[in-house]
Amino acid sequence: MSWRTDRAFLRLLVAAQGLAALRVQQAGDELGLATHLAEGESEALVLRARALGCDALHPGEGSEHQLALAGACQRDGLRLIAPGEAMLEAMADRAAMRRLMREAGLPLAPAAGEGQQVRVPVLADGQGRVVHLAVRHAPRSGPALAPVPWLTPEQRSYLGQLAVQGVASLGPVGLVVATFRVAGNVIGFEAMSPGLSGDEALDEALIGIDPVVEQLRLAAGEPLRHRQSRLEARGHALLWQLPLAPAVHFGGGPGLRLDRPAVGGVARLVAWGRRPEVAWRRGRRALVELLGEAAAAAWMP
Repeated sequence: MSWRTDRAFLRLLVAAQGLAALRVQQAGDELGLATHLAEGESEALVLRARALGCDALHPGEGSEHQLALAGACQRDGLRLIAPGEAMLEAMADRAAMRRLMREAGLPLAPAAGEGQQVRVPVLADGQGRVVHLAVRHAPRSGPALAPVPWLTPEQRSYLGQLAVQGVASLGPVGLVVATFRVAGNVIGFEAMSPGLSGDEALDEALIGIDPVVEQLRLAAGEPLRHRQSRLEARGHALLWQLPLAPAVHFGGGPGLRLDRPAVGGVARLVAWGRRPEVAWRRGRRALVELLGEAAAAAWMP
């Protein structure tokens, strides 16, 4: 479905390069948006957006610079594809966000950071409709993966419910990610961050929706199009972020996807399978093709 010309923005500046820029540009193309890419300081990005005739700015991935961008955009009247400045300030202050989540009825993770970290992306339209996507685990080494194999279905469902409950209490619009700690049967909220985290392809593989497209639609004021009952994860997905030379060939194959921007030497490999062993087998085959047998072993747990 293409973008309606009466929507809130038609031309988008993406404050990123590489993989983040690629994914936002692809989502914009799918919606019929004109997209431009740039990097720089917040004020310079806003000036660049205005010079290009853009009516919105996308911060790319990560939350580090979103608060500064929000201030610059607000002063200029430019739309930022992110929660409001007050919400970004709250998310940047972990102690304040933990207090807000405690008031919303969420259990809190110990400050010492015990247990394993999991993330739950949430989509909200500001009209009371909130849904969560796949619960995932992104270890320091090895691929990000979903569903998380050491969580029971009941724990995954509970994590999704907690994430929705917490986000609904704040009322943001768009895409946010709630982070929890799990230690045995003890689950607690740890933090919340705005926007894209870089592992949205897991949801595309498991659920069949593009969170980047949904983020843009929500920012334009559209209501949430999906019901929670329709967002059931099917199969198992793994995601690696890899350094790749431009000349490396990838033959693809069933259940495999490689996102590789024209500029930059980092790519993302996604492997999907109906069963976890199938996803791992496909991922290993792709890693061997891309990196060689010896190097591929370092990317497998």
